[in-house]
Amino acid sequence: MKARLLIPLLITSSALAQQPSPTSTAAPGSTPASTASPSPTATPAALSTEEIINTLSDQQLGQAIQSLRGTFLDPARTDDKELRRATLEGLIDRLSPGVLVTTEAATKQATQAPAFLAEILDSRIGYVRPGALTRETLTQFDAALTSFQAKPLQAVILDLRGEPRSADFELAADFARRFCAKGKVLFSVQKPSAKQERILTSNQDPVFSDLLVVLTDKNTAGAAEALAATLRANSNAMIVGATTRGEAVEFSDIPLGDGKILRVAVAEVTLPGGAAIFPNGVKPDIAAALPPETQARIFALAKEKGVSQFVFETERPHMNEAALVANTNPEIDPAVLRRGDRDTLWDTVLQRAVDLVTAISFYNTRPR
Repeated sequence: MKARLLIPLLITSSALAQQPSPTSTAAPGSTPASTASPSPTATPAALSTEEIINTLSDQQLGQAIQSLRGTFLDPARTDDKELRRATLEGLIDRLSPGVLVTTEAATKQATQAPAFLAEILDSRIGYVRPGALTRETLTQFDAALTSFQAKPLQAVILDLRGEPRSADFELAADFARRFCAKGKVLFSVQKPSAKQERILTSNQDPVFSDLLVVLTDKNTAGAAEALAATLRANSNAMIVGATTRGEAVEFSDIPLGDGKILRVAVAEVTLPGGAAIFPNGVKPDIAAALPPETQARIFALAKEKGVSQFVFETERPHMNEAALVANTNPEIDPAVLRRGDRDTLWDTVLQRAVDLVTAISFYNTRPR
C-alpha cells in the first residue's frame, strides 16, 4: 500500500522480477550479422505496491503476512500490536480524507479565517471574499450584493480560498441561494449507513444571475467546496484555482481515550445526478495556484486597501525635468522599483479570473 509502512517490506510482481536483462551476450564464434535481433516487445508498466496488493487473494494476503512474521529480522516489529498499528495506518491512508486520528487539542485549534472583503474591481467586477461561511458574513454578503446591484457590473467573483473548514451545509445552501434559481435542487447530504438523505433546494429568487466566477485553493473544504460545486452545477459558475480537499462530508468523532479521537466520515454531499465531491474534490475549470505564504501575505495586506493593488499594475514613474535637475532617474532608482510588498506580490489566481471575465464580456458584447 502507499502508506508510510512501519516495516521495510517490498512486494513485487513475479512478472516484473523475471524480466530478462536488456543486455545480451552473443554466442562464441558468432558475428554481429549472424546474431538474431530480438523482436520488439512492449515493456510492462511498473505496478505500484498498492496495485499489486489489490490483486492478492485472501490466501496470498495471509501467506504474505505469515511469512513476514516468521522471517523478518526484527520480530518485535511484526508482533500483533505492530500489525494492528500498520493496519490502522494503512486504512487511514487508503480512506483519506474520510478518516483521521487526531487529538482534542488539535480539534479546538481554530483556523484563522481571512477578513471579510468586498470591493469593485476596475469599476466592472464585484469581488467578495466571505472569509468564513457564518451567519454574520452572510449578512455582510447580502449587503455587498445589494451594493453591486446599483452598478453596471459584468460579473461577480466569489473567493473561497483560505476558508476554515466547516460542515454547516445548511449555511452553504443559504449562500448558494443568492445565485441559484428558485426551485433548483442544490445538493443532498447522504448518510448511507442509516439510509438518510437531506435534500437542500433553493427557495428564493437569485439576487445575482449574471457571470459568476468562484476561486478555490487546495484547502477549500467542507461547506465551501459544496458551495463551489453547486454554483457550477446550478449557476454555470466558472471555477478558477486549485482542486479542493474533497472533504464535503460530515464527520463523527469517536473518543479513543487520553485525548485522542478517531474522526470518521459518516455522510457526504452529492450533487443532483449523484456526482460526488468526496474524496477527489472539485476540480477547477482553469487551474491556478499561489504559494500558501504568498496568499496569506496578500490576504493580510488586502484588509486595509483591498485586492485591486494585487491585480492591476500601476504605471511606473518616468524620467522628467525635475528628475534631471535633481540628478535622479526614477526609472532605475531601486527605491522606486522596490515600492513595498504590494508591488512585489501578485494574486495570479485573481488575475486569471479577471482576465476570464474580460474575455467573456468582450465576446458577449462584440458585434455579431
